[in-house]
Amino acid sequence: MSYQEDDFLQLSGLQHFAFCRRQWALIHMENQWSENLRTVEGNLFHNRAHDEQQREKRGNTLILRGLPISSKLIGLSGQCDVVEFHKNKNGISLTDEEGLWIPYPVEYKRGEPKENFSDELQLCAQAICLEEMLCCSIENGALFYGETRRRVNVIFTTELREKVIKFSEEMHQMFNRGYTPKVKPTKSCNACSLKELCLPTLMRKQDTTKYLKAAMEEDI
Repeated sequence: MSYQEDDFLQLSGLQHFAFCRRQWALIHMENQWSENLRTVEGNLFHNRAHDEQQREKRGNTLILRGLPISSKLIGLSGQCDVVEFHKNKNGISLTDEEGLWIPYPVEYKRGEPKENFSDELQLCAQAICLEEMLCCSIENGALFYGETRRRVNVIFTTELREKVIKFSEEMHQMFNRGYTPKVKPTKSCNACSLKELCLPTLMRKQDTTKYLKAAMEEDI
């Protein structure tokens, strides 16, 4: 399957989708958002990484920030926090740079490594975009976590790539249907910035529209 640019969805939404499909639908379909301490700190952390004015060269490594990316294969677009290009004889040529280079995407996260694979999916999707745009092959990248101040190397396995494709297809199907999944409360709900909007406890008995309508009628 090949998507047109008008159909592209936000690549960053892949992480939301893997964490909770309802959270993704509320943010990316219903334009609902709620800031909490985690999201504010995360945005500040990403803003520093996304400083597009910074272009560094350290020996055999070229560092670019805020690089726009997209892929017709998975129908996603966004930005890479950081892409390191390592000089390598098996790499690709870059404009205004001598030699050959291999891309190495690095995604910055405010917290610490998660139990699920949502961060790895987002990073792998970035690699798929870069491969399509640069006509190259990328074997791995890294997740940098602010709390641990350490990088975690991620290998882009066939299994991980297949999950990115599968999830992106589901995202497009859900978006085209305009479908927001019903609440299925889990322990992860307490850490979600949309907890108050999603109303996980109340929504087991009634949908958001009915709840809000009832609340407004009580205030009249």
